[in-house]
Amino acid sequence: MGSVLALSSSLGHQNWPFSTEPPPSRWDAHPAHWDRPPRWERRDDRLPNPGSFHSLHRSCKDVFPNQIEGVKMIVNKTLSSFFKVSHTLHLSAVSPSYYRFHVEHLQSDDCSKDKDAPALIGEMDSSGSLNAHALLHLTEHVRARTVFQTQQSQFVTWQFETEYRGSDFTAAVTVANPDILRESVILVAHFLQSVSSGLVLGGELVYHRGRAEEGGILTLAGQYSGPNWVATLNAGKGGAHASYYHRANKQIQVGVEFEASTRTQETTTSFGYQMELPEANMVFRGDSVSQLL
Repeated sequence: MGSVLALSSSLGHQNWPFSTEPPPSRWDAHPAHWDRPPRWERRDDRLPNPGSFHSLHRSCKDVFPNQIEGVKMIVNKTLSSFFKVSHTLHLSAVSPSYYRFHVEHLQSDDCSKDKDAPALIGEMDSSGSLNAHALLHLTEHVRARTVFQTQQSQFVTWQFETEYRGSDFTAAVTVANPDILRESVILVAHFLQSVSSGLVLGGELVYHRGRAEEGGILTLAGQYSGPNWVATLNAGKGGAHASYYHRANKQIQVGVEFEASTRTQETTTSFGYQMELPEANMVFRGDSVSQLL
């Protein structure tokens, strides 16, 4: 399967370990400055901070276009330097059509985004489902994130994440859907360490507890970066995820992604490219996907 997308601005997209379906792409991609190592982490001759575990494959994923079926119209409006809103209308004969209202309260400039002012993001669709994010820099090293998601009138996700960024490492703990009455909870721990200026090693531990089941999944991760390329690998009991990103020049970027799941016994290989035309203010993206069962 292949597709080509032409647009005038860039977007990005990640997966939750236990979900049977990927969450809404807009909602999984929190603001990019949340994953970028802040300025204070790149000084002297110290090793750089590796960033967030969620952003390991971001360089490659950002090359791929967002897939849509039907017609999609997005209207963005900047009300002030802090406040932005958008309206999305999606009409499709394959999937349910919807209207979505999105609002953001962010910092006014890039230089202040690493400070302690919160970022608030909310989104509601025509069925009454709500997604809400709150991102807060508690200290220079500690960041917190809260996520609430409802499906019409029922809560489906409530998630709390705390992240600590040292000079050359990142550690994070996430608590998802804690329920005392049902005795269930999902705990996720991330750790990344910069071994050299180009090599990052780490892992993810996911623990799930419920009345009927209990278990954990350990995933090891590694990333090596060159001057104009990034290779990343995640491997564990649940499967493997590998990606390669290469920037050929200022206009052309390519990415290759491989995913294998031991649960579904499926493997997927994807190739994507991005070509920028600065003179025309245009960005072309395309991809080709091969899937084996």
